[in-house]
Amino acid sequence: MAGISYVASFFLFLTELSLGQREVTVQKGPLFRAEGYPVSIGCNVTGHQGPYEQHFQWSVYLLTNPTQEVQIISTKDTGFSYAVYMQRVRSGDIYVERIQGNSVLLHISKLQVKDAGEYECHTPNTDEKYYGSYSAKTNLIVIPDTLSATMSSQTLSKEEGEPLTLTCEASKATAQHTHLSVTWYLMQDGGGSQATEIISLSKDFILVPGPLYTERFAASDIRLNKLGASTFRMSIERLQPSDQGQLFCEATEWIQDPNETWMSITKKQTDQTTLRIQPAVKDFQVNITADSLFAEGKPLELVCLVVGSGRDPQLQGIWFFNGTEIAHIDAGGVLGLKNDYKGRASQGELQVSKLGPKTFSLKIFSLGPEDEGAYRCVIAEVVRTRAGSWQILQRKQSPDSHVHLKKPAARSVVMSTKNKQQVVWEGETLTLLCKASGAESSLSVSWWHIPQDQTQPEFVAGMGQDGIVQLGASYGGPSYHGNTRLEKVDWATFQLEITFPAITDSGTYECRVSEKSRNQARDRSWTQKISVTVKSLESSLQVSLVSRQPQVMLTNTFDLTCVVEAGYSDLKVPLTVTWQFQPASSHKFHWLIRITHNGTIEWGHFPSRFHKKTKVSQSLFRSQLLIHDATEEETGVYQCKVEVYDRNSLHNSHPPRASAISNPLRIAVTLPESKLKVDSRSQVQELAINSNADIGCSILSQSSGNLQLAVIWYFSPISTNASWLKILEMDQTNVIKTGDEFHTPRRKQKFHTEKVSQDLFQLHILNVEDSDQGRYHCAVEEWLLSTNGTWHKLGEKKSGLTELKLKPTGSKVRVSIVHWTKNVTEHSEVAIHCSLESAGSSAALYSVMWYWNRENAGSKMLVHLQHDGLLEYGEEGLRRHLHCYRSSPTDFVLELQQVEMEDAGTYWCRVAEWQLHGHPSKWVNQASDESQQMALMVLPSEPTLPSRICSSALYSISCSSAPSSCSCFCSSPSSAYTGRPGSCQRCVPTHGKKRLSGWT
Repeated sequence: MAGISYVASFFLFLTELSLGQREVTVQKGPLFRAEGYPVSIGCNVTGHQGPYEQHFQWSVYLLTNPTQEVQIISTKDTGFSYAVYMQRVRSGDIYVERIQGNSVLLHISKLQVKDAGEYECHTPNTDEKYYGSYSAKTNLIVIPDTLSATMSSQTLSKEEGEPLTLTCEASKATAQHTHLSVTWYLMQDGGGSQATEIISLSKDFILVPGPLYTERFAASDIRLNKLGASTFRMSIERLQPSDQGQLFCEATEWIQDPNETWMSITKKQTDQTTLRIQPAVKDFQVNITADSLFAEGKPLELVCLVVGSGRDPQLQGIWFFNGTEIAHIDAGGVLGLKNDYKGRASQGELQVSKLGPKTFSLKIFSLGPEDEGAYRCVIAEVVRTRAGSWQILQRKQSPDSHVHLKKPAARSVVMSTKNKQQVVWEGETLTLLCKASGAESSLSVSWWHIPQDQTQPEFVAGMGQDGIVQLGASYGGPSYHGNTRLEKVDWATFQLEITFPAITDSGTYECRVSEKSRNQARDRSWTQKISVTVKSLESSLQVSLVSRQPQVMLTNTFDLTCVVEAGYSDLKVPLTVTWQFQPASSHKFHWLIRITHNGTIEWGHFPSRFHKKTKVSQSLFRSQLLIHDATEEETGVYQCKVEVYDRNSLHNSHPPRASAISNPLRIAVTLPESKLKVDSRSQVQELAINSNADIGCSILSQSSGNLQLAVIWYFSPISTNASWLKILEMDQTNVIKTGDEFHTPRRKQKFHTEKVSQDLFQLHILNVEDSDQGRYHCAVEEWLLSTNGTWHKLGEKKSGLTELKLKPTGSKVRVSIVHWTKNVTEHSEVAIHCSLESAGSSAALYSVMWYWNRENAGSKMLVHLQHDGLLEYGEEGLRRHLHCYRSSPTDFVLELQQVEMEDAGTYWCRVAEWQLHGHPSKWVNQASDESQQMALMVLPSEPTLPSRICSSALYSISCSSAPSSCSCFCSSPSSAYTGRPGSCQRCVPTHGKKRLSGWT
């Protein structure tokens, strides 16, 4: 804390300094510091030349010899220290900390009385000449440490909720005006060396609670009072278990430096008081409940619940059976089992657990006669001792819970189908169950079938007590070979399975269970019947295809459901579902995916993009196709085909028994509607020349989802024929592209774009100058990336205009207004002049930009003569055709060499004035003016000798240099040209027919 105060104090004094000639400053003295404690003295240099990082040398004029300089330490020379300070510098007791390149702190870790004196900070010269101050001094006075803090060391034992009062004696005898602060701390057991602040009285006499004691301080549970001049008393009204540990008091002495900063100069801690707190004990009761059918083989759960006790008690539970302990769980969750119960728990027959802070459970998963008896639980509230063991505070037990098993009821027989359905389709396995109740015994069974419209039962199968199976005559024949099976599931359950039932297997089935009786001459038997219907697969089959969203937004997920609407919904019939798709660009359905009746999935030969984005799920009579990340390629018509098989088809290649195709369903994948809105308000910014400008582009709203934005910045300069120029573009992938007019290194450095947040983009313009004046706006585009890698533009919005103006600088450029029109002959040379009305300031430089415009061709920059004399051409090919130079202080000339017909048009210039600005200075364009537009007309050159040879009264001829390049046309509309390439021979009458063109 002291080091932080020194640095804060030093930075406070740094803020008072200003730039100018070299000036070295140190903290204002005198500085009073106590013997044995650290001190830090700051030094700063400003207005210097040379490197930013300056060197510092510290010396002292001790009280014993005020005129003798004693060198202490230097940032430049390791051998600077005198012998009296060399050892302390090497050991690190004295060192220099660099805060900035031009600021340091001198640290003395442990002050000695002999360190008092006048300290001087000196900076070696790095300037071209001596100018200013190079050193500064301050006085350091070392005073004795008079602070004392005492409290008797003791050990206190308290109970939770009792009050506590501790007293600390803190005093000082310093001659200077100082303040005292007192703080109480708690060091908890096992908390390491970190002490927790309880409450303090600050140097400003303000009571401040520690972070963990704020609520208790507000409730007046914790107080700190000052009694007399040196007595401080801390009171805790109601002790809590968290207050246990070592408590001590710390006193700190503060002094105010000349810069009005309070500094800690001494600090003392008292001996510690050990506080032990006995937690309060609250009474509780224990209840026990049992959840079971109390039948052999059924589960039993006993729950022991604690009612009452404290808020978060530490409890351990013990289970007793017939007075003997069988299991216990301590407060840490450690489980212990006794006798045979350990083995039963390892085999999964028994479980003992703690369900909650006050709930314990004992589970027996299968009751047996050995589990009959009395159960109870005993709960003990405990607390962990300093040695790590558990100390019992109180102990309670539940009432006994008696467990008695119910006696088995008389025997009966229950008959059912395995899937609880009494209707099956032909070919679907028919499974009948016959289950006897009562005590376990040796049983035999016989199955009988009464066909529909008959009364005489037919023997199907039987099983004796010895397990031998006998099949009936009809069911054991060749047609039923391997089709009928009788099994014994357990001692009381018999299962009859007909694998491939036919319609003739419909009717009533009867199960007869028999048991031998020791006391009766005949066996006892029990009978039960059930009715079964076998349905034919030859029935109507209807399939429908539905979707929750036929209109799907791009990248969304859509689903298609194929529903079988025939009468199979209550039975398991093998189905094969084939999904088909007809793209929007095709008239043919393609096979996408097939889920066969034996569970395999087969993909069609349609493009494999469906494999990665398609999920198919299928239940008994419903198949669902889920397509993720929809693209425009999924637009089209879908349908499904369903084929129904019988059970035999799972084991052979029988064809389907029925099939149907669903209705076609058209799915359209469309782009989401753009919700993009951009701030369209216009504004004007007026800036000083050479300052920086920030132009904002604010997004008011945008569409939701995985969308990206592209931002394009445009600029329209202040010019006669100014058009919108693209400055920068940040596309939807965050790639920056520069506009064609802004490719020069200078303009690339000037303009930068930044994405400040999700809703704000900014264009930064550095060192604004005259040529930057004009209007700016941004165009924002909203893009969506589909899974096939295609970008889709959802919308575009433009912002309002921001007009950038420069504050008047006093500079004015005036280009002479000249109305100039000139006719020149093709292949000749022409000079176009641009003149200033006056030569301007001698401290200024000038640049000129020449522009050209022709109807239907647009305007473009031809050449730029920069203020430093460099030439920059709008196109590299113009270098051989154009020449630009400054003929006098007020005249600029553009020369066109070998003028061509396409050079015709209007020309104008823009002259800019440049002056030095800033520090370090740089050339800045601060004013400009534009000339009138000057018209240039280009006339064809005179015909050459070969062209005259081609001429005649009958021909209209254009030649350049040779007859082979002539264009010959007949002058008379009723004549046609005849001749050979390379010459014009004659025109002949055509008697009103269409005139023919000549050759070129």
